[in-house]
Amino acid sequence: MTIPAAPDRYAFWQNAPLSIAGSRMLVATKPGVFAHGTVDPASMMLAEAVASLGRSTSVHLNCGNGLVPAAAAVAGGASVLWCSDRSLPSVQATERTMLANGIAGSHVVHAHGTHAFPLALAADVVTIRVSTDKLALQQLIWEAFHALRMGGKCYLAGANDEGVKPAVRLLESIFGIARLDAQHSGHRMAVATKTQIAPSSLTDGTSPFLDPDHFRDVPVTVKGVHHTLFSRPGVFSWEHLDEATQILGHLMDIRAGETVLDLGCGAGALGLTAASLSGTGRVLMVDADAEAVRCVARGIAKAELVNAEVRASDVGGAVGAETFDVVVSNPPFHQGKATDLMVPRQFIADAYTHLKVGGRLMLVANRTLPYEQVIADRFGEVRTLHDGRRFKVLGATR
Repeated sequence: MTIPAAPDRYAFWQNAPLSIAGSRMLVATKPGVFAHGTVDPASMMLAEAVASLGRSTSVHLNCGNGLVPAAAAVAGGASVLWCSDRSLPSVQATERTMLANGIAGSHVVHAHGTHAFPLALAADVVTIRVSTDKLALQQLIWEAFHALRMGGKCYLAGANDEGVKPAVRLLESIFGIARLDAQHSGHRMAVATKTQIAPSSLTDGTSPFLDPDHFRDVPVTVKGVHHTLFSRPGVFSWEHLDEATQILGHLMDIRAGETVLDLGCGAGALGLTAASLSGTGRVLMVDADAEAVRCVARGIAKAELVNAEVRASDVGGAVGAETFDVVVSNPPFHQGKATDLMVPRQFIADAYTHLKVGGRLMLVANRTLPYEQVIADRFGEVRTLHDGRRFKVLGATR
């Protein structure tokens, strides 16, 4: 599957053809979606595994672009599909993949794991595409065990350099036994069967984050403002305030009454601070990660901020026609382990779109990332507000 590059067309969706077990299907993709522009070997192994299931209730965690649940329905004949992914672009891709293949009645949820699913699911099969955060993955395997009926199977796959080997050990620690089922191109897939009512002991200890309502409290001080952030495994820099955000927070210039958009807010350190500094000005925080959105909502409630709101959003997609005096951002630049500048370019484009005339952009980035020309092309100017050993802060005015 080769997808032509489409620079400056972040929102352009394509349907890529694939064949699984002799069945042709379409997979929706665009920049920002997992495995865009390539075929993920781990997802292919999972898709081939579920293609022979027949009528079943199947659950797909970290569903990505929807390839695996589509294979379960089109090639395998699965009758009930539940899918979740913490990434909003991936959820949108899965919904489009279902539609493109005429799959009706699937349930696609923007969430990490199964906590938004029915409690008595009794699934025949659960698939998990490995994520790199160990605690976040541990939660998925734990929830997979509880979502399965007795005799149901859990398939787990990922890349060696993503930690699939320790992930298989986690699978075995919860299910009691797991076996390697396939491997190629530096990827592995394992399968485990639920043969007991209660999960086995975890060799690395039971994490409190298996409970989806358990949050880490992170006290922070930014620009002299004290807040408690709430965080979950897999949220960007979830255990502490990262250095880049600290630098941007120190430089952040928010005046009384100004409106602020925190684009890619993570746990919300910048947006919560901006809401306190602005006082009466509206602050909107957006992020594509479902867990980040839950964390920020908790932080807003804790701080009793009546001028702050958080939304799930693919970059600025959920902002609508709103405009702001200030946009602050620490945009992501990785898609998996690879650097992908398409996403931060869209952050810059959306920042321009959602700034009032005279509004200000403040953006922090790794020192080596080439954002200056992108900002200058969009805004007509760019200023360096900080040039440090590891990070820089760039500014521009619309």
